[in-house]
Amino acid sequence: MQKKSRQHRLHARVTEFLLPPIDDGLVLGLHSPIGHVAVGKALNLLSSTAYEHIPIEDDVISDILIRSAILRKIGAEVVVSFILKEIKPLMGSEEILHLNLDVELIIESDHS
Repeated sequence: MQKKSRQHRLHARVTEFLLPPIDDGLVLGLHSPIGHVAVGKALNLLSSTAYEHIPIEDDVISDILIRSAILRKIGAEVVVSFILKEIKPLMGSEEILHLNLDVELIIESDHS
């Protein structure tokens, strides 16, 4: 009788769970497994950071959740335009994409 041999190997990558669980925002696809209401409730429970909801009428994207501090620096129109032009072509309607945005403002003032 032949004896069976088994080997097991387990590989794990462990990272810290950070709060809030998102950085600057989320882009939710039209057919994503969770909607903006549920994500918003989870964010309210897990974080004191304020996020704004921007509904989108599109064939791929349904909603954007974006950190309020971002919208104070650049308007919602700029965010929506950027996401539709640059992010939308990269995603499917079933996806939720995490945003990490670098916003740089250049302000010039003439105090004559």
